[in-house]
Amino acid sequence: MTDHAARKPGSGIRTIRRVAPYLWPEGQGWVKRRVVLALLALVLGKVIAILIPFLFKAAVDSLAGETGEGALLAIGAVGVTVAYGVARLSSVGFGELRDALFVRVGQRALRQLALETFSHIHALSLRYHITRKTGGLSRIIERGVKGVDFLLRFMLFSVGPLILELTMVAIIFAVVFDVWYMAVVLVTIWAYVTFTFRVTEWRVKLRRQMNDQDTDANQKAIDSLLNYETVKYFGAERREAQRYDAAMQGYEEAAVKTGQSLAALNFGQSVIITTGLVIVMVMAAVGVQRGALTVGDFVMVNAYMMQITMPLGFLGTVYREIRQALVDMGEMFDLLAQPAEVVDRPGAPPLRVTGGTLEFDRVEFGYDAARPILKGISFTVPAGQTVAIVGPSGSGKSTIGRLLFRFYDVTGGAIRIDGQDLREVTQQSLHDAIGVVPQDTVLFNDTVYYNIAYGRPDASRAEVEAAARAAKIHDFIVSLPEGYETRVGERGLKLSGGEKQRVGIARTLLKNPPILLLDEATSALDTQTERDIQDSLRAMGRGRTVITIAHRLSTIADADMIVVLEAGRIVERGRHEQLLAAGGRYAAMWARQSAEGEEADAGTADGSEAA
Repeated sequence: MTDHAARKPGSGIRTIRRVAPYLWPEGQGWVKRRVVLALLALVLGKVIAILIPFLFKAAVDSLAGETGEGALLAIGAVGVTVAYGVARLSSVGFGELRDALFVRVGQRALRQLALETFSHIHALSLRYHITRKTGGLSRIIERGVKGVDFLLRFMLFSVGPLILELTMVAIIFAVVFDVWYMAVVLVTIWAYVTFTFRVTEWRVKLRRQMNDQDTDANQKAIDSLLNYETVKYFGAERREAQRYDAAMQGYEEAAVKTGQSLAALNFGQSVIITTGLVIVMVMAAVGVQRGALTVGDFVMVNAYMMQITMPLGFLGTVYREIRQALVDMGEMFDLLAQPAEVVDRPGAPPLRVTGGTLEFDRVEFGYDAARPILKGISFTVPAGQTVAIVGPSGSGKSTIGRLLFRFYDVTGGAIRIDGQDLREVTQQSLHDAIGVVPQDTVLFNDTVYYNIAYGRPDASRAEVEAAARAAKIHDFIVSLPEGYETRVGERGLKLSGGEKQRVGIARTLLKNPPILLLDEATSALDTQTERDIQDSLRAMGRGRTVITIAHRLSTIADADMIVVLEAGRIVERGRHEQLLAAGGRYAAMWARQSAEGEEADAGTADGSEAA
């Protein structure tokens, strides 16, 4: 959420409205019952708390020998003191009962909201995830969920009870003592609340700056740690530390201002509360001297003032936190309001793959409307055949793969599978039908078994191992000390590039999709590893429709058709032999790569002779 959006009038009210359904959900009777019982316990606890000073007064008057009437004075000082203790215990007991009743409601709301946010983030488009920083995103979610937790607990059980208690105390002062007592209390409360709210509004701006600096520092830290190897390659540890420290310096300065403003706020609140307390106590002392009030009345006035002083002091903290929680929640709800770029149309049917024929029909696309990437691409991949797409960097090869998986929607033309437009079927069914082996397979920080089984979580262990054998990785896995239970490290860093690719191939084989997309699946590997894995990829492609996006032409020479892209257009198409005979772009690329390969082989041979 932007600062501008955070400052919009009424954004706090909208945020509260957004949270309210979690407290009173439709069709969840048990939640509503718990909320009602918790509120009932809250009211009973506050009513008993308001009676406690009366008991205190009765005990003092009895001990002081003051005359009085009523059952409380008749039972004597000891009895009243016992009643006082029972009342205090009952007040605390109802408070704890309230929390015990409400905790499940609050935790259910947090879990539901966290799940909704997590699911929504996965539903957002690739474009959104490319432009957002993961560290900042996780921080927004973390702060937002904590904000909801705070709001649910303190808004309902601190602000509401405080208003109820202050109202009852003001009425008691007016009825039992004098309207002027109530006037002093109301003026004190008004001055305190006004001062607190105005200063807190100023402090919220400082807190927002502190949050921004915190988010920035967190982004830099995560970015640096994710690029650990790059940092080491360039000996940039000191540079990264200085970069992180610069971000933390900004956070430090903002935090100092926030802390100093908190001290000023606390002192101002103390001045207002103490002034009101002193005025009321002076009025009560004068009343005692005149004989209009008893010593017990004086003690009762003091007890009530102390009773409202504590929650008022707490109100300062609660309001600050609620105000900040609303800012944090606003950022999270703004994230939830972020629309997904690619969505299923209402009532979209699942994709039905009968053969697996792919058709690109005059496809146009650009990440930016002002800069088109694909300009009228048309080609067909018959069911069970392999089409390779080659071309220089920036020609649009990888974009074709992203459009096929529907990370983006085409801006012109259509992509069809067995005659069905990808925009007319559900994304889930489309994703189920396509297996992808990317250039760099990214693994979860879990076991080898988990990463292979990710292709089909309900697969049996025998099926997982069969997929590993087909990908020629089983023998390597069982040679590891922990076998399939070996953890691969974050992003699979404990495995070599070839091992990661084979795990990725096994994962895709286990998924068993009718359509394969090989997005430069071996271009990051050495020549020997590439040749070994190519055998696995060829075996995996048998009986499936395959699109291979390739950089090294030697890996796609046996494709049923090769499409040559340049600047977003198809400039050549045909089989390997036909394109070589044509002597065009493909032939030139083949000759260049062959020459580079011969130079590399010659260099290797020279090195061997020198040795």
